[in-house]
Amino acid sequence: MTRRHASRRSLSLAIIVLAGFPHAHRDPAGANAGRAAPPRAVAVLAGGCYWGVESVYRHVKGISSATSGYATPVPADGADAAPPAEAVRLVYDSTRISYAQILDVFFSVVHDPTQLNRQGPDVGTEYRSIVFVPNDGRRAVVQGYIDSLTAARVYRRPIVTTIARLRSFEVVPPSQQDYAAHHPTDPYIVANDAPKLEALRRRFPGLYRS
Repeated sequence: MTRRHASRRSLSLAIIVLAGFPHAHRDPAGANAGRAAPPRAVAVLAGGCYWGVESVYRHVKGISSATSGYATPVPADGADAAPPAEAVRLVYDSTRISYAQILDVFFSVVHDPTQLNRQGPDVGTEYRSIVFVPNDGRRAVVQGYIDSLTAARVYRRPIVTTIARLRSFEVVPPSQQDYAAHHPTDPYIVANDAPKLEALRRRFPGLYRS
């Protein structure tokens, strides 16, 4: 996959700068006047190649959309600018799936949070594990979740997932969106991403949708 990543970065990217994550559906045109809009929340996760991350969440009930892109974190105080990471922006209905369930899927199916600057066959900082948060409250939730996994010794190795605020999100071209569904026989998809869908179906039957 690394070989095609080198070329796709040269493609034009639509840049979305996110100033926090929206949690309420807005309808300025009044198109849905008189109808209650479904609760709408956003999560941005980086866990290796966005093909696999996006593919898993497109099969999770309650996820309205999953968009692949490059997420750039806000650097920590005094730190140099952080490089972007492959990530997926999720829009979900918070009455159908909780943020905790999204984290459950992320840490147990989507990727291995103990791999540093890589994921499976893909090596580089763009494949690092990050949970992006909009505020300190959400940061505490994620940190508490990671601490609980560590205390329970779910993994033999330390979890290296970082937590960061989101500076910007660059949406990749349509040819890279929903790639696994459009290229199910691609050897990379067969070897690395198809097993994740089977794991999702097996571990979370109540969340899985075909």
